[in-house]
Order: sequence, then structure tokens, then C-alpha cells
Amino acid sequence: MTTYSRTKEFEGASFERVSFKGATIRSCDVSGLVMRGVDLDGLDIDSHDLFFGTLIVNGVDVVPFVDAELNRLFPGRELQKAQTPEGLGEGWAAVQAAWAKTVDETPAALRDAHVPDEWSLTQTLRHLVLATDAWLRCGILGVERPFHEIGQIFPGAAEMGFDTSIFRTDEPGWEEVLAVRAERQQMLTDFLATVTPELLAEKRTNPWSTVDDWHPTVGDCIRVILEEEWAHLRYIRRDLALLQAQ
Repeated sequence: MTTYSRTKEFEGASFERVSFKGATIRSCDVSGLVMRGVDLDGLDIDSHDLFFGTLIVNGVDVVPFVDAELNRLFPGRELQKAQTPEGLGEGWAAVQAAWAKTVDETPAALRDAHVPDEWSLTQTLRHLVLATDAWLRCGILGVERPFHEIGQIFPGAAEMGFDTSIFRTDEPGWEEVLAVRAERQQMLTDFLATVTPELLAEKRTNPWSTVDDWHPTVGDCIRVILEEEWAHLRYIRRDLALLQAQ
């Protein structure tokens, strides 16, 4: 199979009567892509940024329908957009309850299993430790050394200039991961218990870019954590279902 990586040679290109059957497109920019008269049977699209734009299918923007269906499948997910301390607190409690159910019900044999090119449950929990460290400990609280060494860094972080040497290269055990994860969960629980509307409105620096024009509020940082939690819960439940089917 031919792999095309880090290329712009297809920008503005036109493909006619070409087969992309079975192809995989990962971490690519397909914004503005136009498809006409195409066979879409079995087409599988997954985009964390889907809800920041439009996806037009046969003239209909399907993004609102996808958002509504995910809210139905994941009760409490709609609170990831909450603007008040009470709403954010309820949203955090809902996603933590959903995660507890998934962790408790996952057989030990599947904790470190994964489908190709995706994270296992253990790795996903480690990534959520990283997300809390980035947006709470670094973004909101300004902790000098916010990242725990077991955090699971995302692909491409080194190319962005991030020092990945602070993270362990071995695989930490399940109980250690659960312990650190629980510590981070409690940190946000405690923060949300006392946060005020005034604090939510305060500006912060983007923890992943010191040159970014975007200066998120404290509320924005919390909403990013909630988005990460719900998105990765969806990913891991999808993958666990595939693994159990196998």
C-alpha cells in the first residue's frame, strides 16, 4: 500500500473515476473537499473538530443531527458547552460516571488491547491525565511543571517543539494509571466545587502554544477537558466493541 505523508500535492486536485476503496485518511486536512456522484457505502468519518464547521450531505448540514444523536447516546454530554459553574460541575460528574462504568466493565484482558492505530484503554486514561495537566494544572493554575510522567502524549507533539522527554517510555501498570487518573479527577472536582463566574471569565494562555492568538478563558479550558473526556470515551467504547466482537 502506498503512503502519502506531509504533502500538499493534492490541494486543489481533481479526481475522476478513481477508486479510494479501503483507503485510510488520518490527521489530514479535508476542509472544503467536494465529492459528487460518489459511492459512500460504508464510509466512516470521525472528526474531533466536526462541530466547529459544517458537513454537507445531499445539501443538508448533518452536524446538528450528529451532535443531537451523540447527546442522546451519552447523557450529560451536552453540558460540555455549559457556561456556569453549576453546569460545568454537572457535566464533569456525568462524564466521570460514564467513565467509571466503562472502566469497571472492561475485562482485564482488554485493558491494554487496541485496534490498529488507536490507543488502548490504559493509554486513553493516560492521555486524559495529560489533558487535565495541560488545561487545569498548566492552563488554569499555571503550575510550573504541570505534567505527570505517565501522561500519554499525542502524535506529532515533538514536531510541534514540545519536550516529550518528560514522559516515561515504559508502560506503567494498570493500578498506577488508575491512581494518577483518580488524583487528576479529584483536582478538577475540587476546583469546580469553588469556582465562580468571575473566575470562569478570566483569560489564560493556550497551554499548547505561547504564540497563539487565542487566549482561552478559565471556562474555555474546562470545556476543552470535558470535550476531551467525552470524545475519548466515545473512541474507547467504539474500539472495545470491536475488540469484543473479535
